[in-house]
Amino acid sequence: MAIEDDVLVIGGGIAGATAALSAADEGADVRLVTHKESTLRNASGLIDVLGYLPSDDADGASEGPLVDPFAAIPDLPETHPYRTVGVEAVREALSFFDGILGDAYHGAHTDDNALVPTQGGSVKPTARYPRSSAAGLASDPRDALLVGFETLPTFEGPLAAAHLEAAGVPFQARGVTLSFPGIVRDDAKVTRYAHLLDQDEAVSRDGTGAREALAAAVQPHLEGEERVGFPAVLGDEHPDEVRAALEAHLGVDVFEVPMGPPSLPGLRLEDRLYAALEAAGVEVRSGVPVVDYESDGDDGRIDRVVVDRNGAEIPHRADQYVLATGGLVGKGVESNRERVIEPIFDCHVPHATDRYDWFSEDAFGEHPFARFGVVPDGELRPRDGSGNVEFENLRAAGAVLGGYDYAAEKSGAGVSIATGYVAGRHAAARSTDARARVATNDEVTPQ
Repeated sequence: MAIEDDVLVIGGGIAGATAALSAADEGADVRLVTHKESTLRNASGLIDVLGYLPSDDADGASEGPLVDPFAAIPDLPETHPYRTVGVEAVREALSFFDGILGDAYHGAHTDDNALVPTQGGSVKPTARYPRSSAAGLASDPRDALLVGFETLPTFEGPLAAAHLEAAGVPFQARGVTLSFPGIVRDDAKVTRYAHLLDQDEAVSRDGTGAREALAAAVQPHLEGEERVGFPAVLGDEHPDEVRAALEAHLGVDVFEVPMGPPSLPGLRLEDRLYAALEAAGVEVRSGVPVVDYESDGDDGRIDRVVVDRNGAEIPHRADQYVLATGGLVGKGVESNRERVIEPIFDCHVPHATDRYDWFSEDAFGEHPFARFGVVPDGELRPRDGSGNVEFENLRAAGAVLGGYDYAAEKSGAGVSIATGYVAGRHAAARSTDARARVATNDEVTPQ
């Protein structure tokens, strides 16, 4: 017997979580299934809407960084997911997401992008940024000291500072590299740094805690800077407490610089999203890949899907489905030497016949594969090669959609939020219509 829900969301990243929360917010009974851990742990934790406009130039050069991402959306190609859902839906979706994030993120006060320094010393335009990064904005004229650690080579404070200076930021940046109190191994995980600071563990024979010891190591290197930036390892469970303690010891503002994988800001965002799913009553099942589906060709609907739970095939039936499995990176879109496919429902993914036309010979050029994905209609239902809806009750959201290059545009999180929100709303509305029809039929059926 199949497990039944109003809406079944397949995929547990930002798009899937947003779709599930959006549908639940409309009153639908929602279940979310995901094959593996979310890619959020590999993400910076920043919420980008649109940082750069794609270019038609042969060299792939983009226009930006953009000041107002919403004003630029009408200039995007018609095939872009933002054009499909519309700028007002993007705004509404981001407002919905702001409600989920609460005060953990900043940036909702303006349409303009913020400029956030990254671990390499570049400046990234983003619409929302963690509270832990707020004191580090590149538009802030206060001088900054960037602190790297000898055992954490992925962030070099002096190099990042030099790159920021070269980028023309309106402040002086200096960098230093120090030993992190209590850590001597070069292979220590970022969670080890965070745990030391979260628990304020003793890191010396006299019992000095990690927070005070770290501040004491930084203090002699301050030369009048009003803010200090650290790699994003300042706590996992209690990051606000860690920053507050460091600020009290140092007498300056403290901020985190977003890092690559594994990313603590990404993990914190994941925790917040999954806490919201639990609060909304969404049933979440991880480690259960969808391995098959059944459809009724007469009405163009998916009847059920089959998930693999520890080797057992379990049927799940829903009135509506949302596909949010990611793109090429997340394996929501796959390729072999002959074709590009969407592996669960075999939805159409446009691509050139010759695989050598999938990429540019210029490593930094515009690569067609970056835009591979399913092609949706106005309700985000995937369409086949003739433009017809493939399944009436299936919608797609996030990186599984084609028509945009999220890496070049800095639009990944924004597209996931906007399309997840719209897909969830449509799925819930259609499911509500179905329940209403059933109720009406029951009322008029003779007894």
